[in-house]
Amino acid sequence: MRLQLGLQAGERLTQKETFDLAEFADNARFESVWVAEGRLTRDAIVPASLIAGRTTHIRIGTGVINHKSRNVALTAVTFKTLDEFAPGRIMLGIGPWWEPLASKVGLPLVKPRAELREYIEVVRRLFANETVTFEGEYVRVDGIRFDRTYEANEPVDVPIYLGVVAPKSLALAGEIADGVLLDFLVPASYNESAIGHIVQGLESRPDKTISDVDRPQLVACSVDDRDPNQAVDACRAFLTMYLGQQPHIGAHCGIEPELVDRIKDELGWPTTLENIKRTMRLVPDGLVHSVAACGTTTQAIEQIEKYLHAGATTAVLTLLGDHKNDTLRAIAKAAA
Repeated sequence: MRLQLGLQAGERLTQKETFDLAEFADNARFESVWVAEGRLTRDAIVPASLIAGRTTHIRIGTGVINHKSRNVALTAVTFKTLDEFAPGRIMLGIGPWWEPLASKVGLPLVKPRAELREYIEVVRRLFANETVTFEGEYVRVDGIRFDRTYEANEPVDVPIYLGVVAPKSLALAGEIADGVLLDFLVPASYNESAIGHIVQGLESRPDKTISDVDRPQLVACSVDDRDPNQAVDACRAFLTMYLGQQPHIGAHCGIEPELVDRIKDELGWPTTLENIKRTMRLVPDGLVHSVAACGTTTQAIEQIEKYLHAGATTAVLTLLGDHKNDTLRAIAKAAA
């Protein structure tokens, strides 16, 4: 069982906790660690940089940054810099931002797929060490290149992953990306249709097949063999928050729209821990188990296997609850 590590922005890990988890994954030969950037909680670049300095083997990706809040040239040079400090270990995970947050900060989404297409084309050309002029509908640059006068420029080998959920966005990923970071809080059955959409996008790339597109799956995880209900509740709370603040996930996880609306109303935005604890009673056990690897270690492994059998190439363990180290070690041991 191939494993990767996911670090959630909303979990507010301390520097020590971040290092402990990343170093364990590095020493255990996990393939990658993905650092999330969500809402207005935490930036992904700072912890990714710190992890790069504390590890030696593991690949490091952003899971994901958005295409709106950073200028395209800044994104390209940021990942070029990360690659200089951790050569061959950096991955750019990027996706569309969410409403209403995008509009609240003055960057409303218009045509996110068109925006992403233009954005990624420019980033790729900069990574290829080109001088780029691009006059798109949303991205415009004029004669820019990496400015590195102290030595010759080299192409930057940083793969690009799209973190997307909707069918047309998945098809776009098949068309233009090196990989797709499959979302968490979806049932394993979601993967079957998701991969079908990726394959549709691959029709424009006759030299590529689905096996050429990496498909790591974010998996919300919490394990407690002594008190499985506590682990389930950790995932329930996270699912509740997600449904309230990013309700698009509700269309993919099998919950009734009316219940999503009720959760949104009770949570408020931005929400509080008290509101989450009160509102999570609305989320049934069956739904939690269908979209998260939680409860006992055996239950978690069984859910991870479902995602892998449904087409994910590897599981990205997104740790929740108060015992993240225990969850990580339990799943790693069982997987081995």
